[in-house]
Order: sequence, then structure tokens, then C-alpha cells
Amino acid sequence: MHKRILILDFGSQYTQLIARRVREANVYCELHPWDVDDDFIHSYRPAGIILSGGPNSVYEQQTPKAPAAVFNLGVPVLGICYGMQTMVAQLGGKVENAAHREFGYAEIRARNHSMLFRDIQDRTNDEGHGLLDVWMSHGDKVTELPPGFKVIGGNESTPIAAMADEERGFYAVQFHPEVTHTLKGRDMFARFVHDICGC
Repeated sequence: MHKRILILDFGSQYTQLIARRVREANVYCELHPWDVDDDFIHSYRPAGIILSGGPNSVYEQQTPKAPAAVFNLGVPVLGICYGMQTMVAQLGGKVENAAHREFGYAEIRARNHSMLFRDIQDRTNDEGHGLLDVWMSHGDKVTELPPGFKVIGGNESTPIAAMADEERGFYAVQFHPEVTHTLKGRDMFARFVHDICGC
């Protein structure tokens, strides 16, 4: 059985681009709706799972949630935008409505030397911290990390723009690495599927 990635679609306009980026890294992946059941995920036997963005707010009633198997299977998970927010909400953190919607270019600083961003940067600041040019599109933001997570990227308006629980292989980003405006997005996907998931 070849190692493969499962992408769960929460309705983002960019979800097809996620699949394209994974395939550009020469890794097989399939795109399925977010509400597949736990049995499907177990039988698919992914080497890693990517949770896409989407238009919903996790704190509203009846919003999409990742199947429990996503976090219990013991494989790496990458949450993107809404995928990050549902990861936070389901694992015990907090998501709130942001004071202003963030849409477009943003610069974030990588922090805490995570596997996901290691040696990936667009430039450094005067203190030598790695900076990344990314594309944001969100109206909600994470205000409290789930237990076991650390911040791995942020800026003034979005202090928690990326997070990781490296022991479990859980990573999440508030920006969209799948769009070309996130200049190092392809490197991030390659890092996730090759180095973190072992594909």
C-alpha cells in the first residue's frame, strides 16, 4: 500500500489547490467531504490528514467538525484556516470572532523552531527571526491554544497564526499555504507530506 494523504473538505474555495500542492510534491492524495465517518478514515489508512478551510464559524451551532478518528488515529494532521479552528475547538482551545476580518497579504514571524517551518522563510528581521509572506482570509481567530500546543507563528493582529503539538504531529495554520500568495506554501506542504508524514 502506497503512503497517501487524506484531505477533508470543509468547503473552502481553495480546497482543490491543497490537493494540487500535495500532488506537486509527488504524493498521492484524495479529497473527501468533512463528514466521512470514522470507519472510512480507518479503512483509508492515511499517512497524514489535512483539514481544509471553510466558510463557517466553529462557535456557531451545528458547524462542521472533524471526525473523532482524525485526532485518534495517531497520524500527523495539518489544519488550514477553518481546519485550524475546528482542531482548536475540538481539542480544548478557544476560537472567537476577530475584531476585524483579515483578508490578503500578511507577514508572520515563525517562532519556536517547529518542524513545519524549520529553514523555511522569506527573509529575516533585524533580530534574525524568520519571516513568512502569507495569504490570510478569516474572520475568526484562535485566542487560546488547546493543551499541548505551542505557537509557531504569529503577528500583531493574529498572535496565534500557526500552532503545533509536535508530540502528536498536529500542526495548524491560520493562513492559506495552498495559494501562490503564500510564497513558501509549496515548501510547507512538502515538509508536511515528506518529512512529517513520511510519504
